[in-house]
Amino acid sequence: MFIAEFQEVGRDLFTRGLVSSHGGNMSMRFGDRLLITRRGAKLGHLTELDLIETGIERNDRATPTASSELAVHRAIYQSTQAHAVLHAHPPYALALSFLVDELVPIDAEGRDLLEQVPIIGTEVIARVRDVLEEVVASLETHKVVIVRGHGTFARGQLLDEAHRWTSLLEESCKIASIVRFMGGSGKMPGKSKVSRSASAILRA
Repeated sequence: MFIAEFQEVGRDLFTRGLVSSHGGNMSMRFGDRLLITRRGAKLGHLTELDLIETGIERNDRATPTASSELAVHRAIYQSTQAHAVLHAHPPYALALSFLVDELVPIDAEGRDLLEQVPIIGTEVIARVRDVLEEVVASLETHKVVIVRGHGTFARGQLLDEAHRWTSLLEESCKIASIVRFMGGSGKMPGKSKVSRSASAILRA
């Protein structure tokens, strides 16, 4: 029933370069159950066999085939009002995560809709479970977060909404990177002190 939504979002993530061929994962919750992409699924070419149903609170026979990030999705659902979670690897957002501690978009749409995006971890994070509490706490008040050197997690009421925040974040990161490349400089509007933020990238 929900395969079309997963397919549409997954295909767009892949064609826009926000995930690699077998990267990223998505889920939707339904009461105390969730649908999540299979471990190693190709988001750009999903079939019904790539959607795994399992519990939010407990394991069942299907759990071993679910995405390796299942624990992160479960924790987000347990602590927020999200009904959809999306994990992607947008390259511009990941690149900036090596250089800054938070992202304050400089473009109007990003600044208006995202405001500020936390970057989690003091170094490259290989296992999200090592910073799981921080990821969940940040998503209680933010739409999307970046796990340093690992990827993004976005929440929404629908997969399309989580996809919107992921795509918008990547666009804001791309704009900030291009402005820096072109030699731009200046402070963020309304942000006089943002240590190692996107404004620091522009001033560097």
